[in-house]
Amino acid sequence: MANGTTKSAARRAKRKKPAAKTVPKRNTPQKKAAAKRGTSKWVKVGQSGIHNNGLFAIRDIPEDTRIIEYVGDKITKAESERRANAQDEKGRATGDGTVYIFTLNSRYDIDGNVPWNFARNANHSCDPNAHTDIVKGRVWLIASRDIKKGEEVVYDYGFDMSHWEDHPCLCGAKRCLGYIVGEEFRAKMKRKIKARRKKEKKARKKAGK
Repeated sequence: MANGTTKSAARRAKRKKPAAKTVPKRNTPQKKAAAKRGTSKWVKVGQSGIHNNGLFAIRDIPEDTRIIEYVGDKITKAESERRANAQDEKGRATGDGTVYIFTLNSRYDIDGNVPWNFARNANHSCDPNAHTDIVKGRVWLIASRDIKKGEEVVYDYGFDMSHWEDHPCLCGAKRCLGYIVGEEFRAKMKRKIKARRKKEKKARKKAGK
């Protein structure tokens, strides 16, 4: 998966609590600094028609604006895999297999499952108005176009096709495929869905005889 994309649910995927020792203690300068970085003058958290909470523009946002930073624990790839797998197991029992892990570079990831990371509320859309990028080692949600006050800020999660059926999409966009997959996988996803529907139609026709 590309840098700056959330990892998908079954193996990696939109939540495992970080180890206690990595969480800044209450009211420490470290926590205050992290909390400040995780907030934004551009957006607020609100009820989303897509899924649970979302991020909404509280003022007009110009294209290319760095809207909000995606903050959290900087962890090794091994720890990232451990947390993702642990949350996957939890998800099988609770139905919430989501984690907030972004690929940072070849050595580290960012686990955004921390209370001060408001960016984790951003939902996926097949017709996004924002995207993620890594700027000087920090993950940002950036406006892909001008965003009007009141609009929900959404981006492409960039999920690969592993366990795609576990990630239904409810974004409502005209180009929505019904499942959360990254732009680079859309063509392949379309073919897979078409083949499955053809197979199901054939099975129904056979059963009706």
